Amino acid sequence: MVDSPRMHSHVRNPIFLGLLSAVLLDLPFPVAGPMPPWRAVFAWIALVPLVYGLLAQSSVEAPHYLRRSALAGYTCGILWYMLNCYWIYDTMHIYGHVPSPGAVGILILYSLVLGLYFGLFGFLIALTRKAFRTNTVPLVLAPFFWVATEFAASRITSVPWDQLGYSQVDNFLLTHLATVTGVYGISFVLMAGNALFAAALLTRSMHMRLRIGVGACLLAILLQLGSFIPPKPSATTAYAVMLQPNLDVGIDNIWVGPEWDENISWIMEQSQRNCTPSYAGMPTSDALFAPPCGRNVPPPGLIAWPEAPSSFISDDPRTIAMMRAVTTTAHAPMIAGMFGHDSTGTYNSGVFTAADGNTLGRYDKIHLVPFGEFIPFRDLFFFAGKLTHQVVDLQRGSERKVFRTNGHTFGVFICYESVFADEIRQFAVNGAEVFVNISDDGWYGDTSAPWQHLNMARMRAIENRRWIVRDTNNGVTTSVDPYGRVTLSAPRHVQTSLVARYGYSNELTVYTRHGDLFAILCGIITLAAAARAASLTLRINLGTKRQVS
Repeated sequence: MVDSPRMHSHVRNPIFLGLLSAVLLDLPFPVAGPMPPWRAVFAWIALVPLVYGLLAQSSVEAPHYLRRSALAGYTCGILWYMLNCYWIYDTMHIYGHVPSPGAVGILILYSLVLGLYFGLFGFLIALTRKAFRTNTVPLVLAPFFWVATEFAASRITSVPWDQLGYSQVDNFLLTHLATVTGVYGISFVLMAGNALFAAALLTRSMHMRLRIGVGACLLAILLQLGSFIPPKPSATTAYAVMLQPNLDVGIDNIWVGPEWDENISWIMEQSQRNCTPSYAGMPTSDALFAPPCGRNVPPPGLIAWPEAPSSFISDDPRTIAMMRAVTTTAHAPMIAGMFGHDSTGTYNSGVFTAADGNTLGRYDKIHLVPFGEFIPFRDLFFFAGKLTHQVVDLQRGSERKVFRTNGHTFGVFICYESVFADEIRQFAVNGAEVFVNISDDGWYGDTSAPWQHLNMARMRAIENRRWIVRDTNNGVTTSVDPYGRVTLSAPRHVQTSLVARYGYSNELTVYTRHGDLFAILCGIITLAAAARAASLTLRINLGTKRQVS
């Protein structure tokens, strides 16, 4: 018997619908600049095609249902990672000097590995559908499955990049959940909304379809209104001076003679400013706002120098003298990004110096960036020879230090560490009243990555109800309030500084105290549901074989 074209289209549906979901899922995240808040609405429907395709009767009745469902999820994940993380190609090719085919290969390999989590989600949905013989169970469990796979990605492969909940970083209503559940609670609600829309499409009764569909629309609309209802401004008690040197990441910035003097002179001058032109909110094409500079202004609460390719090394006498001169002249403490060096090796570090010029300590970055700060499996990446030869494997730090001066405690984290929520909260647990994030996003160029990176850092402010003083090499340099709002920011790709106000807090949120407990509970429920479904499926298969025999 020859299969009809219609049957073939039904069998292929889940994969095509999964690819559609991948495209839709890219929309609620930054693509090439700040994301307009209205685009966050796509997070409520982006995964509907995938879930519908997995649970449609034609898919369930098709041969190799479990395998096809896993493949549909996997292809969705591969395409989404390639769309969302396209900047990997630019970073590897332009700044890593990897030949174009090699850069494409790295992006594809990255997407093939991380796409497996989407494949796991598709498999879990299909497994529970087959075991319980109803769409209700997999639809109810879908939010648990999604959070569990996001959690697995953060812990197994250590890449929790652009989890679904980050799409709502500007939603001041929905982000209240983050203080209890972290970003995972927001992902849970969004997936629940997607499951409701899918349920409406899967229901045969037109009356029930209308009721569920209207309910899903009302839920999404009401919760999305939080993007347009900002809370009151957060209180401030100090200001920071953030230096943005705009150093070229593609060259060695070795300062000798007059060049050293010129850069130190600029640092000294900028660190004594108490006002700078800036943008209100995100950097835009609008005119800069220039506040009046005051006299008899108290010293800043902090001066920051970012992670940047400078000549600063922690044990270099010139570097130590520079930090002493800056802090004693400005009468303010300073955190400066640089290579930390001692008898144990070289680190990516932030050195903290008190207002009296004494060095209080050094924070060494714990979570290093693959291919940027170390090369995993160097021999495997033979085709990226230039990259692997120019990257020195840095040592990992081991302690989340906080620094106390002038009656306040500062927690410092560096660049990529901002995407690891359960790690950043530990600075608050250790007493940090304000977070300082120093970063170099120059490797990303004008892609989506700087904006994605910023949004993930903003979620850390929300989860812990802390201000974040975020100083970068070339942007986005900004101050983020405890609700995740960008209050002031500096223009990108220019040498400048930003004076921005911030506050201190010793509040410990539920998330700060307990971390990823909600995600762990979702993982436990997922494991239990999968075990039960696997058991039932095995019984069904055994029963089918007996009937045939």
